[in-house]
Amino acid sequence: MADGPLRGIRILDLTHVWAGPLAVRVLADLGADVVKIEAPFGRGPRIYPEEPIGGFLGGDPGDEPWNRNAVFVKLMRNRRSVCMDLKQPAGRETLLALVREADVLIENFSARALPDLGLDHATLANANPRLIHASMPGFGGTGPYSGRVAFGPTVEPLTGLTSMMGYGPDEPRATGIAVMDPTSALAAAAAVLAALRRRAETNTGCRIEIALHESGVGYSGPWLIDHQLGRHQQPMGNRHPGMAPNGVYPCAGDDAWVAISCPNDEVWKGLCTVVPGLDPGFDLPRRREHENAIDQTLELWTQTQDKQSVAARLRSAGVPAGAVNTTPDMLADAQVRFRSFFVPLEPGPSIGANGEESGDSRIPVPGNAIHMPGISSADWTPCPRLGADNSAVLKDWLGWDEERIERLSGTVLHDRPPG
Repeated sequence: MADGPLRGIRILDLTHVWAGPLAVRVLADLGADVVKIEAPFGRGPRIYPEEPIGGFLGGDPGDEPWNRNAVFVKLMRNRRSVCMDLKQPAGRETLLALVREADVLIENFSARALPDLGLDHATLANANPRLIHASMPGFGGTGPYSGRVAFGPTVEPLTGLTSMMGYGPDEPRATGIAVMDPTSALAAAAAVLAALRRRAETNTGCRIEIALHESGVGYSGPWLIDHQLGRHQQPMGNRHPGMAPNGVYPCAGDDAWVAISCPNDEVWKGLCTVVPGLDPGFDLPRRREHENAIDQTLELWTQTQDKQSVAARLRSAGVPAGAVNTTPDMLADAQVRFRSFFVPLEPGPSIGANGEESGDSRIPVPGNAIHMPGISSADWTPCPRLGADNSAVLKDWLGWDEERIERLSGTVLHDRPPG
């Protein structure tokens, strides 16, 4: 595993979708020994009826499409995979044996999922009183919504954030990226680190609970204050309550845009030196009064310009501006490339049934924003194949022999989806 500051910390990863896997990826990048506990169908069926969201790694499903799900793969580096059926008594007992050896267990099931399997927190803590159990249910473990199955796009409207998105009061919009997931993920990773420090002092574990819903409510702070003060807020699109102009403007080319912001009068005067037809004498109240006309003037000018060159020209005049990057732009961005944020870790599209790679092509995946001594992508490992480490983990963590493991293979333990 990665040789980072968390080396020696054992984590059982029972997460799925985005919020939980991203939290674990941060900890895995920091060097924790992470064992991914997967259901036999956790990565999908043997034969996909259609392409999954995000497609297949490198655009190629290969001979094992369940191991090529791109969204899954990008989140699952630096782990070992144990595929077991927790609905079977032997699967439950095997998990509890692993819990006795673990430092942390992370899951983001609904509040009722683990209790229904006979694996509630009391059972886990009884197996290992030093265990840190991080739970990430959509609405928490208590309250009238606690039994609901939650996904970011369905949680987000309940946080109040959606009511402030969009381009006017009649057009609320969701963010489109389930922003509660990544914010909850980072909160969970930080909470686990805090709990590990607490355990070092008390020698006892604890249960951490992070609700996606509550993670999103924090975004509504300014609007809650405005409501308390009797002010009315409504969606403003790309505009800003304290700056004008402020927005995203079309440029020459297909789906090309530039973001421009004018925080004060000095910047406005700089903008006027570059864009013809603007009045440098306008203060903020006048700019707010004529914001539609200003935006129209900016659009007529920017749509004749290349987004990168116009952004550079505006910045040289002291105007905060930046090209809006598409995904290919982001991969090619000079800053991103200089800092090697995207890591060429995953094998290319030509993958055989045994996982062998044809050629030396590598697919870049997002790196880690944390830069500190002892953390490097040089020792990171790609997403493991389903059940690739069944035997190794049970031998390493539990000391089981091959005969005992073999008795569970094909019934409790799997290395491919049943079918």
